[in-house]
Amino acid sequence: MKKINVLGSTGSIGTQTLEVITELNKWQVQALSAYKNIDLLEEQIKRHQPQIAVVVDEDAAYELDQRIKGSKTEVLTGVKGLNEIAGQKNIDLVLNAIVGAAGLAPSIAALKAGNKLALANKETLVSGGPLVKKIASEKNVQILPVDSEHNAIFQLLTGHKEELSEIILTASGGPFFNHTLSELESVSVAEALKHPNWEMGSKITIDSATFMNKGLEVIEAHWLFNVDYDNIKVAVHPQSIIHSMIRLNDGSLLAELGPANMKLPIQFCLTYPERKSSSVKHLDLFSFNALEFKRPDHSKFPALKLAYAAGRAGGTLPAVLNAANEVAVANFLKGIVPFMAISSIVAQVMEKHNNTLDPDLGTIFTADKWARQQAEEVINKWY
Repeated sequence: MKKINVLGSTGSIGTQTLEVITELNKWQVQALSAYKNIDLLEEQIKRHQPQIAVVVDEDAAYELDQRIKGSKTEVLTGVKGLNEIAGQKNIDLVLNAIVGAAGLAPSIAALKAGNKLALANKETLVSGGPLVKKIASEKNVQILPVDSEHNAIFQLLTGHKEELSEIILTASGGPFFNHTLSELESVSVAEALKHPNWEMGSKITIDSATFMNKGLEVIEAHWLFNVDYDNIKVAVHPQSIIHSMIRLNDGSLLAELGPANMKLPIQFCLTYPERKSSSVKHLDLFSFNALEFKRPDHSKFPALKLAYAAGRAGGTLPAVLNAANEVAVANFLKGIVPFMAISSIVAQVMEKHNNTLDPDLGTIFTADKWARQQAEEVINKWY
């Protein structure tokens, strides 16, 4: 049995990963982690019997420890606990499904330990792209992309890396692509959380609605595939059938198609380089009438442009973009700021930032903390 540690096991990707692990019956779960959802984590512990469970929230960790006393599972807490299981020795795969910039340090811990990394935490490469790629190269460790778009590109590039002309990331458009600017001014949290095609956590669902998620994916694609930003395009594809495309130097387009189901890319990472049969229902080509493609509307969804600008600038600016966005989204979900303010808050924080090129991890964390403080100040001033 191969050994796996799942970081962020109570989230959408984490729970689906454990379902795939059960179906494959070839993996032993050594460690799990959650922020503070100990009810679900306790169920996962009973089912998978890991050696270690990490709960970031200290109070929740103490409660879980009391609940499972007498079991074989040790409870750890905090960022230190996350880094410990990410960097654990003799692990075949670390799957990082933590949400947000909190996933950066564990990813680095995994790579420094020489652990193969299945990456669902896009902020790892958004905030720390050059540093992460440097460590992965030095340790000769492979990063497998879990996100459906990057997973699709990873598959498509096999045998075609030298012929690549451009990457085309597809975007569903979210729930508001056809809204007018005036309609966007009054959308509710409940409306924003109703993604038309995918079931995801609240933060990534809002990012999808603002197009920030696609912007973060552009930066991630740049680092994953070593492709210039001018050669990474975004196409709005409302059906979410084509998960991404590549264009080769002769103009040919290659596309990866499949149902809107994250279990397929998760399983691909767990079985790579082999493929195994899956429980996911196969895509029925005769079940849809058309495949549509539209250009992103930057006037209604400026987040995508902000991400391109941050990515091209490099340094600490992508970390600032991400951190400010996390704060803005959290305040939108609380009902404090309107939907259209999210990108505006991010833009204001980016404008204030003195960019530091070639940052180390400490500098990235400092920029992240600064951006969060600045975003809160903007919110307190205007909202």
